[in-house]
Amino acid sequence: MSDRLMRILLVVLVGLIAIYVAEPWIDRLMFTRGEPRVITPRGELAPAEQTAVTLFQTVAPSVVQVVAGNRGGEGGTGTGFVWDDAGHIVTNNHVVQGASRIAVRMASGDVYRAELVGRAPNYDLAVLRVSAGASRLPPPITLGESDDLKVGQWAFAIGNPFGLDQTLTTGIISALKRRLPTAEGRELADVIQTDAAINPGNSGGPLLDSAGRLIGVNTAIFSPSGANAGIGFAIPTKVVNRIVPELIAKGRVPTPGIGITVGDEQFATQAGVHGLIVEQVLPGSPAERAGLKGINEQEGRLGDVIVAVNDQPVSRLSDFTEALEKAKIGDTVSLKVQRHTGTLNVPIQVVDIGDKRGRE
Repeated sequence: MSDRLMRILLVVLVGLIAIYVAEPWIDRLMFTRGEPRVITPRGELAPAEQTAVTLFQTVAPSVVQVVAGNRGGEGGTGTGFVWDDAGHIVTNNHVVQGASRIAVRMASGDVYRAELVGRAPNYDLAVLRVSAGASRLPPPITLGESDDLKVGQWAFAIGNPFGLDQTLTTGIISALKRRLPTAEGRELADVIQTDAAINPGNSGGPLLDSAGRLIGVNTAIFSPSGANAGIGFAIPTKVVNRIVPELIAKGRVPTPGIGITVGDEQFATQAGVHGLIVEQVLPGSPAERAGLKGINEQEGRLGDVIVAVNDQPVSRLSDFTEALEKAKIGDTVSLKVQRHTGTLNVPIQVVDIGDKRGRE
C-alpha cells in the first residue's frame, strides 16, 4: 500500500472519529428548538398523595405559630392549634413557660396577643386564649381516639420547625405506651412514638391520623444533635382531652400525690429492687401520717419500697403516678410496701400536692 493511500485512510479515520465525538454538539446545534417544551399531564395523584394533600389543606388553617418572650428580650417559638370556638389554643407548657408576653400567628398571617389560661407542667400542656372572635377563627381540629392506635399506621405532624411556617411531615406510629420523663420530675405514661419528623419549633403541634383527627400533641424528640433523628413523642389525646378542659375551667390541674420523693430507678435496678424506693417523706404529708419510711443515710438503711397500689403492681414512677391519677383527690388507696424483710399494707390518702417539683 502506497504512502499516499495510507495518508488518505488516516485522514478518513480521523474525520470519522471527529464526527463521532462531535455528534452530540452537532445534534444540539441543528435540532435545538427555541420555544418551551410541551408539558406532559401527570394524571391523578396517587391515593396516598391525595390523602396527605387533603389532610394538610383541611387541618393546616387550624395550626398556629406560638411566639413567647420575656422581659429580658429572650424567647422562643413553638406550635399550637385551635381547640374550640372560644379562642382557646393548645400548646406545650415548655413553649410558654416563663413568658411574659405571648403572640399567636394564624395560618392566614393574622397575629393576635394571647393570654395564658392555664398550664400543666406535669403533662407539658398549656392553654392560651386569643381575643379574635369565633367568626374569625378557623375550626377546631377534629378529635380522634388514641387508645385504638396501631403500630405501623400513618402519622402526620404539622408545625413550625425552626420557625418555618406550616410544615407537614409524615411517618408512622413507631411505638405505643412509651414513658417520657417531664421537667417536673414525673413521667408521662402511654406516650406515642413516631418517626414523622419533629424538630425544635414543632412542640405543641398536632399529631394526626390519616383521617385528619388529632391523636396526640407533639412534645419532644430524642436526638443527640437536637434535630430530628426519627424518634419523636406525642402526648395522647386521652390525656389531652382530660387535662385541657380542667385548665380552661380552673387554670391548673390537681396533682395527686401522697407527699414523697422516690429514688432513682436506675439505682433501684442496680440494688435489685422491684418497685419504687421511698427516698424522702415530706413533713406533714399523708405519707408521714401513714408511717412511711424514707432512706436513712446515717444508718445505711434503704427506704420503704412500694410494690403495688390497690393490688396493681408498680415498678416505675409512671405506674405509680398513673395509679394515683385513677383515684380522686381525697380518696384512700392501699399501698403494698416492702420494709426490710416484711410486707405491709398501708392505707393512705391521696391529696393535691400542687405544682411542687419531684413530690409524689
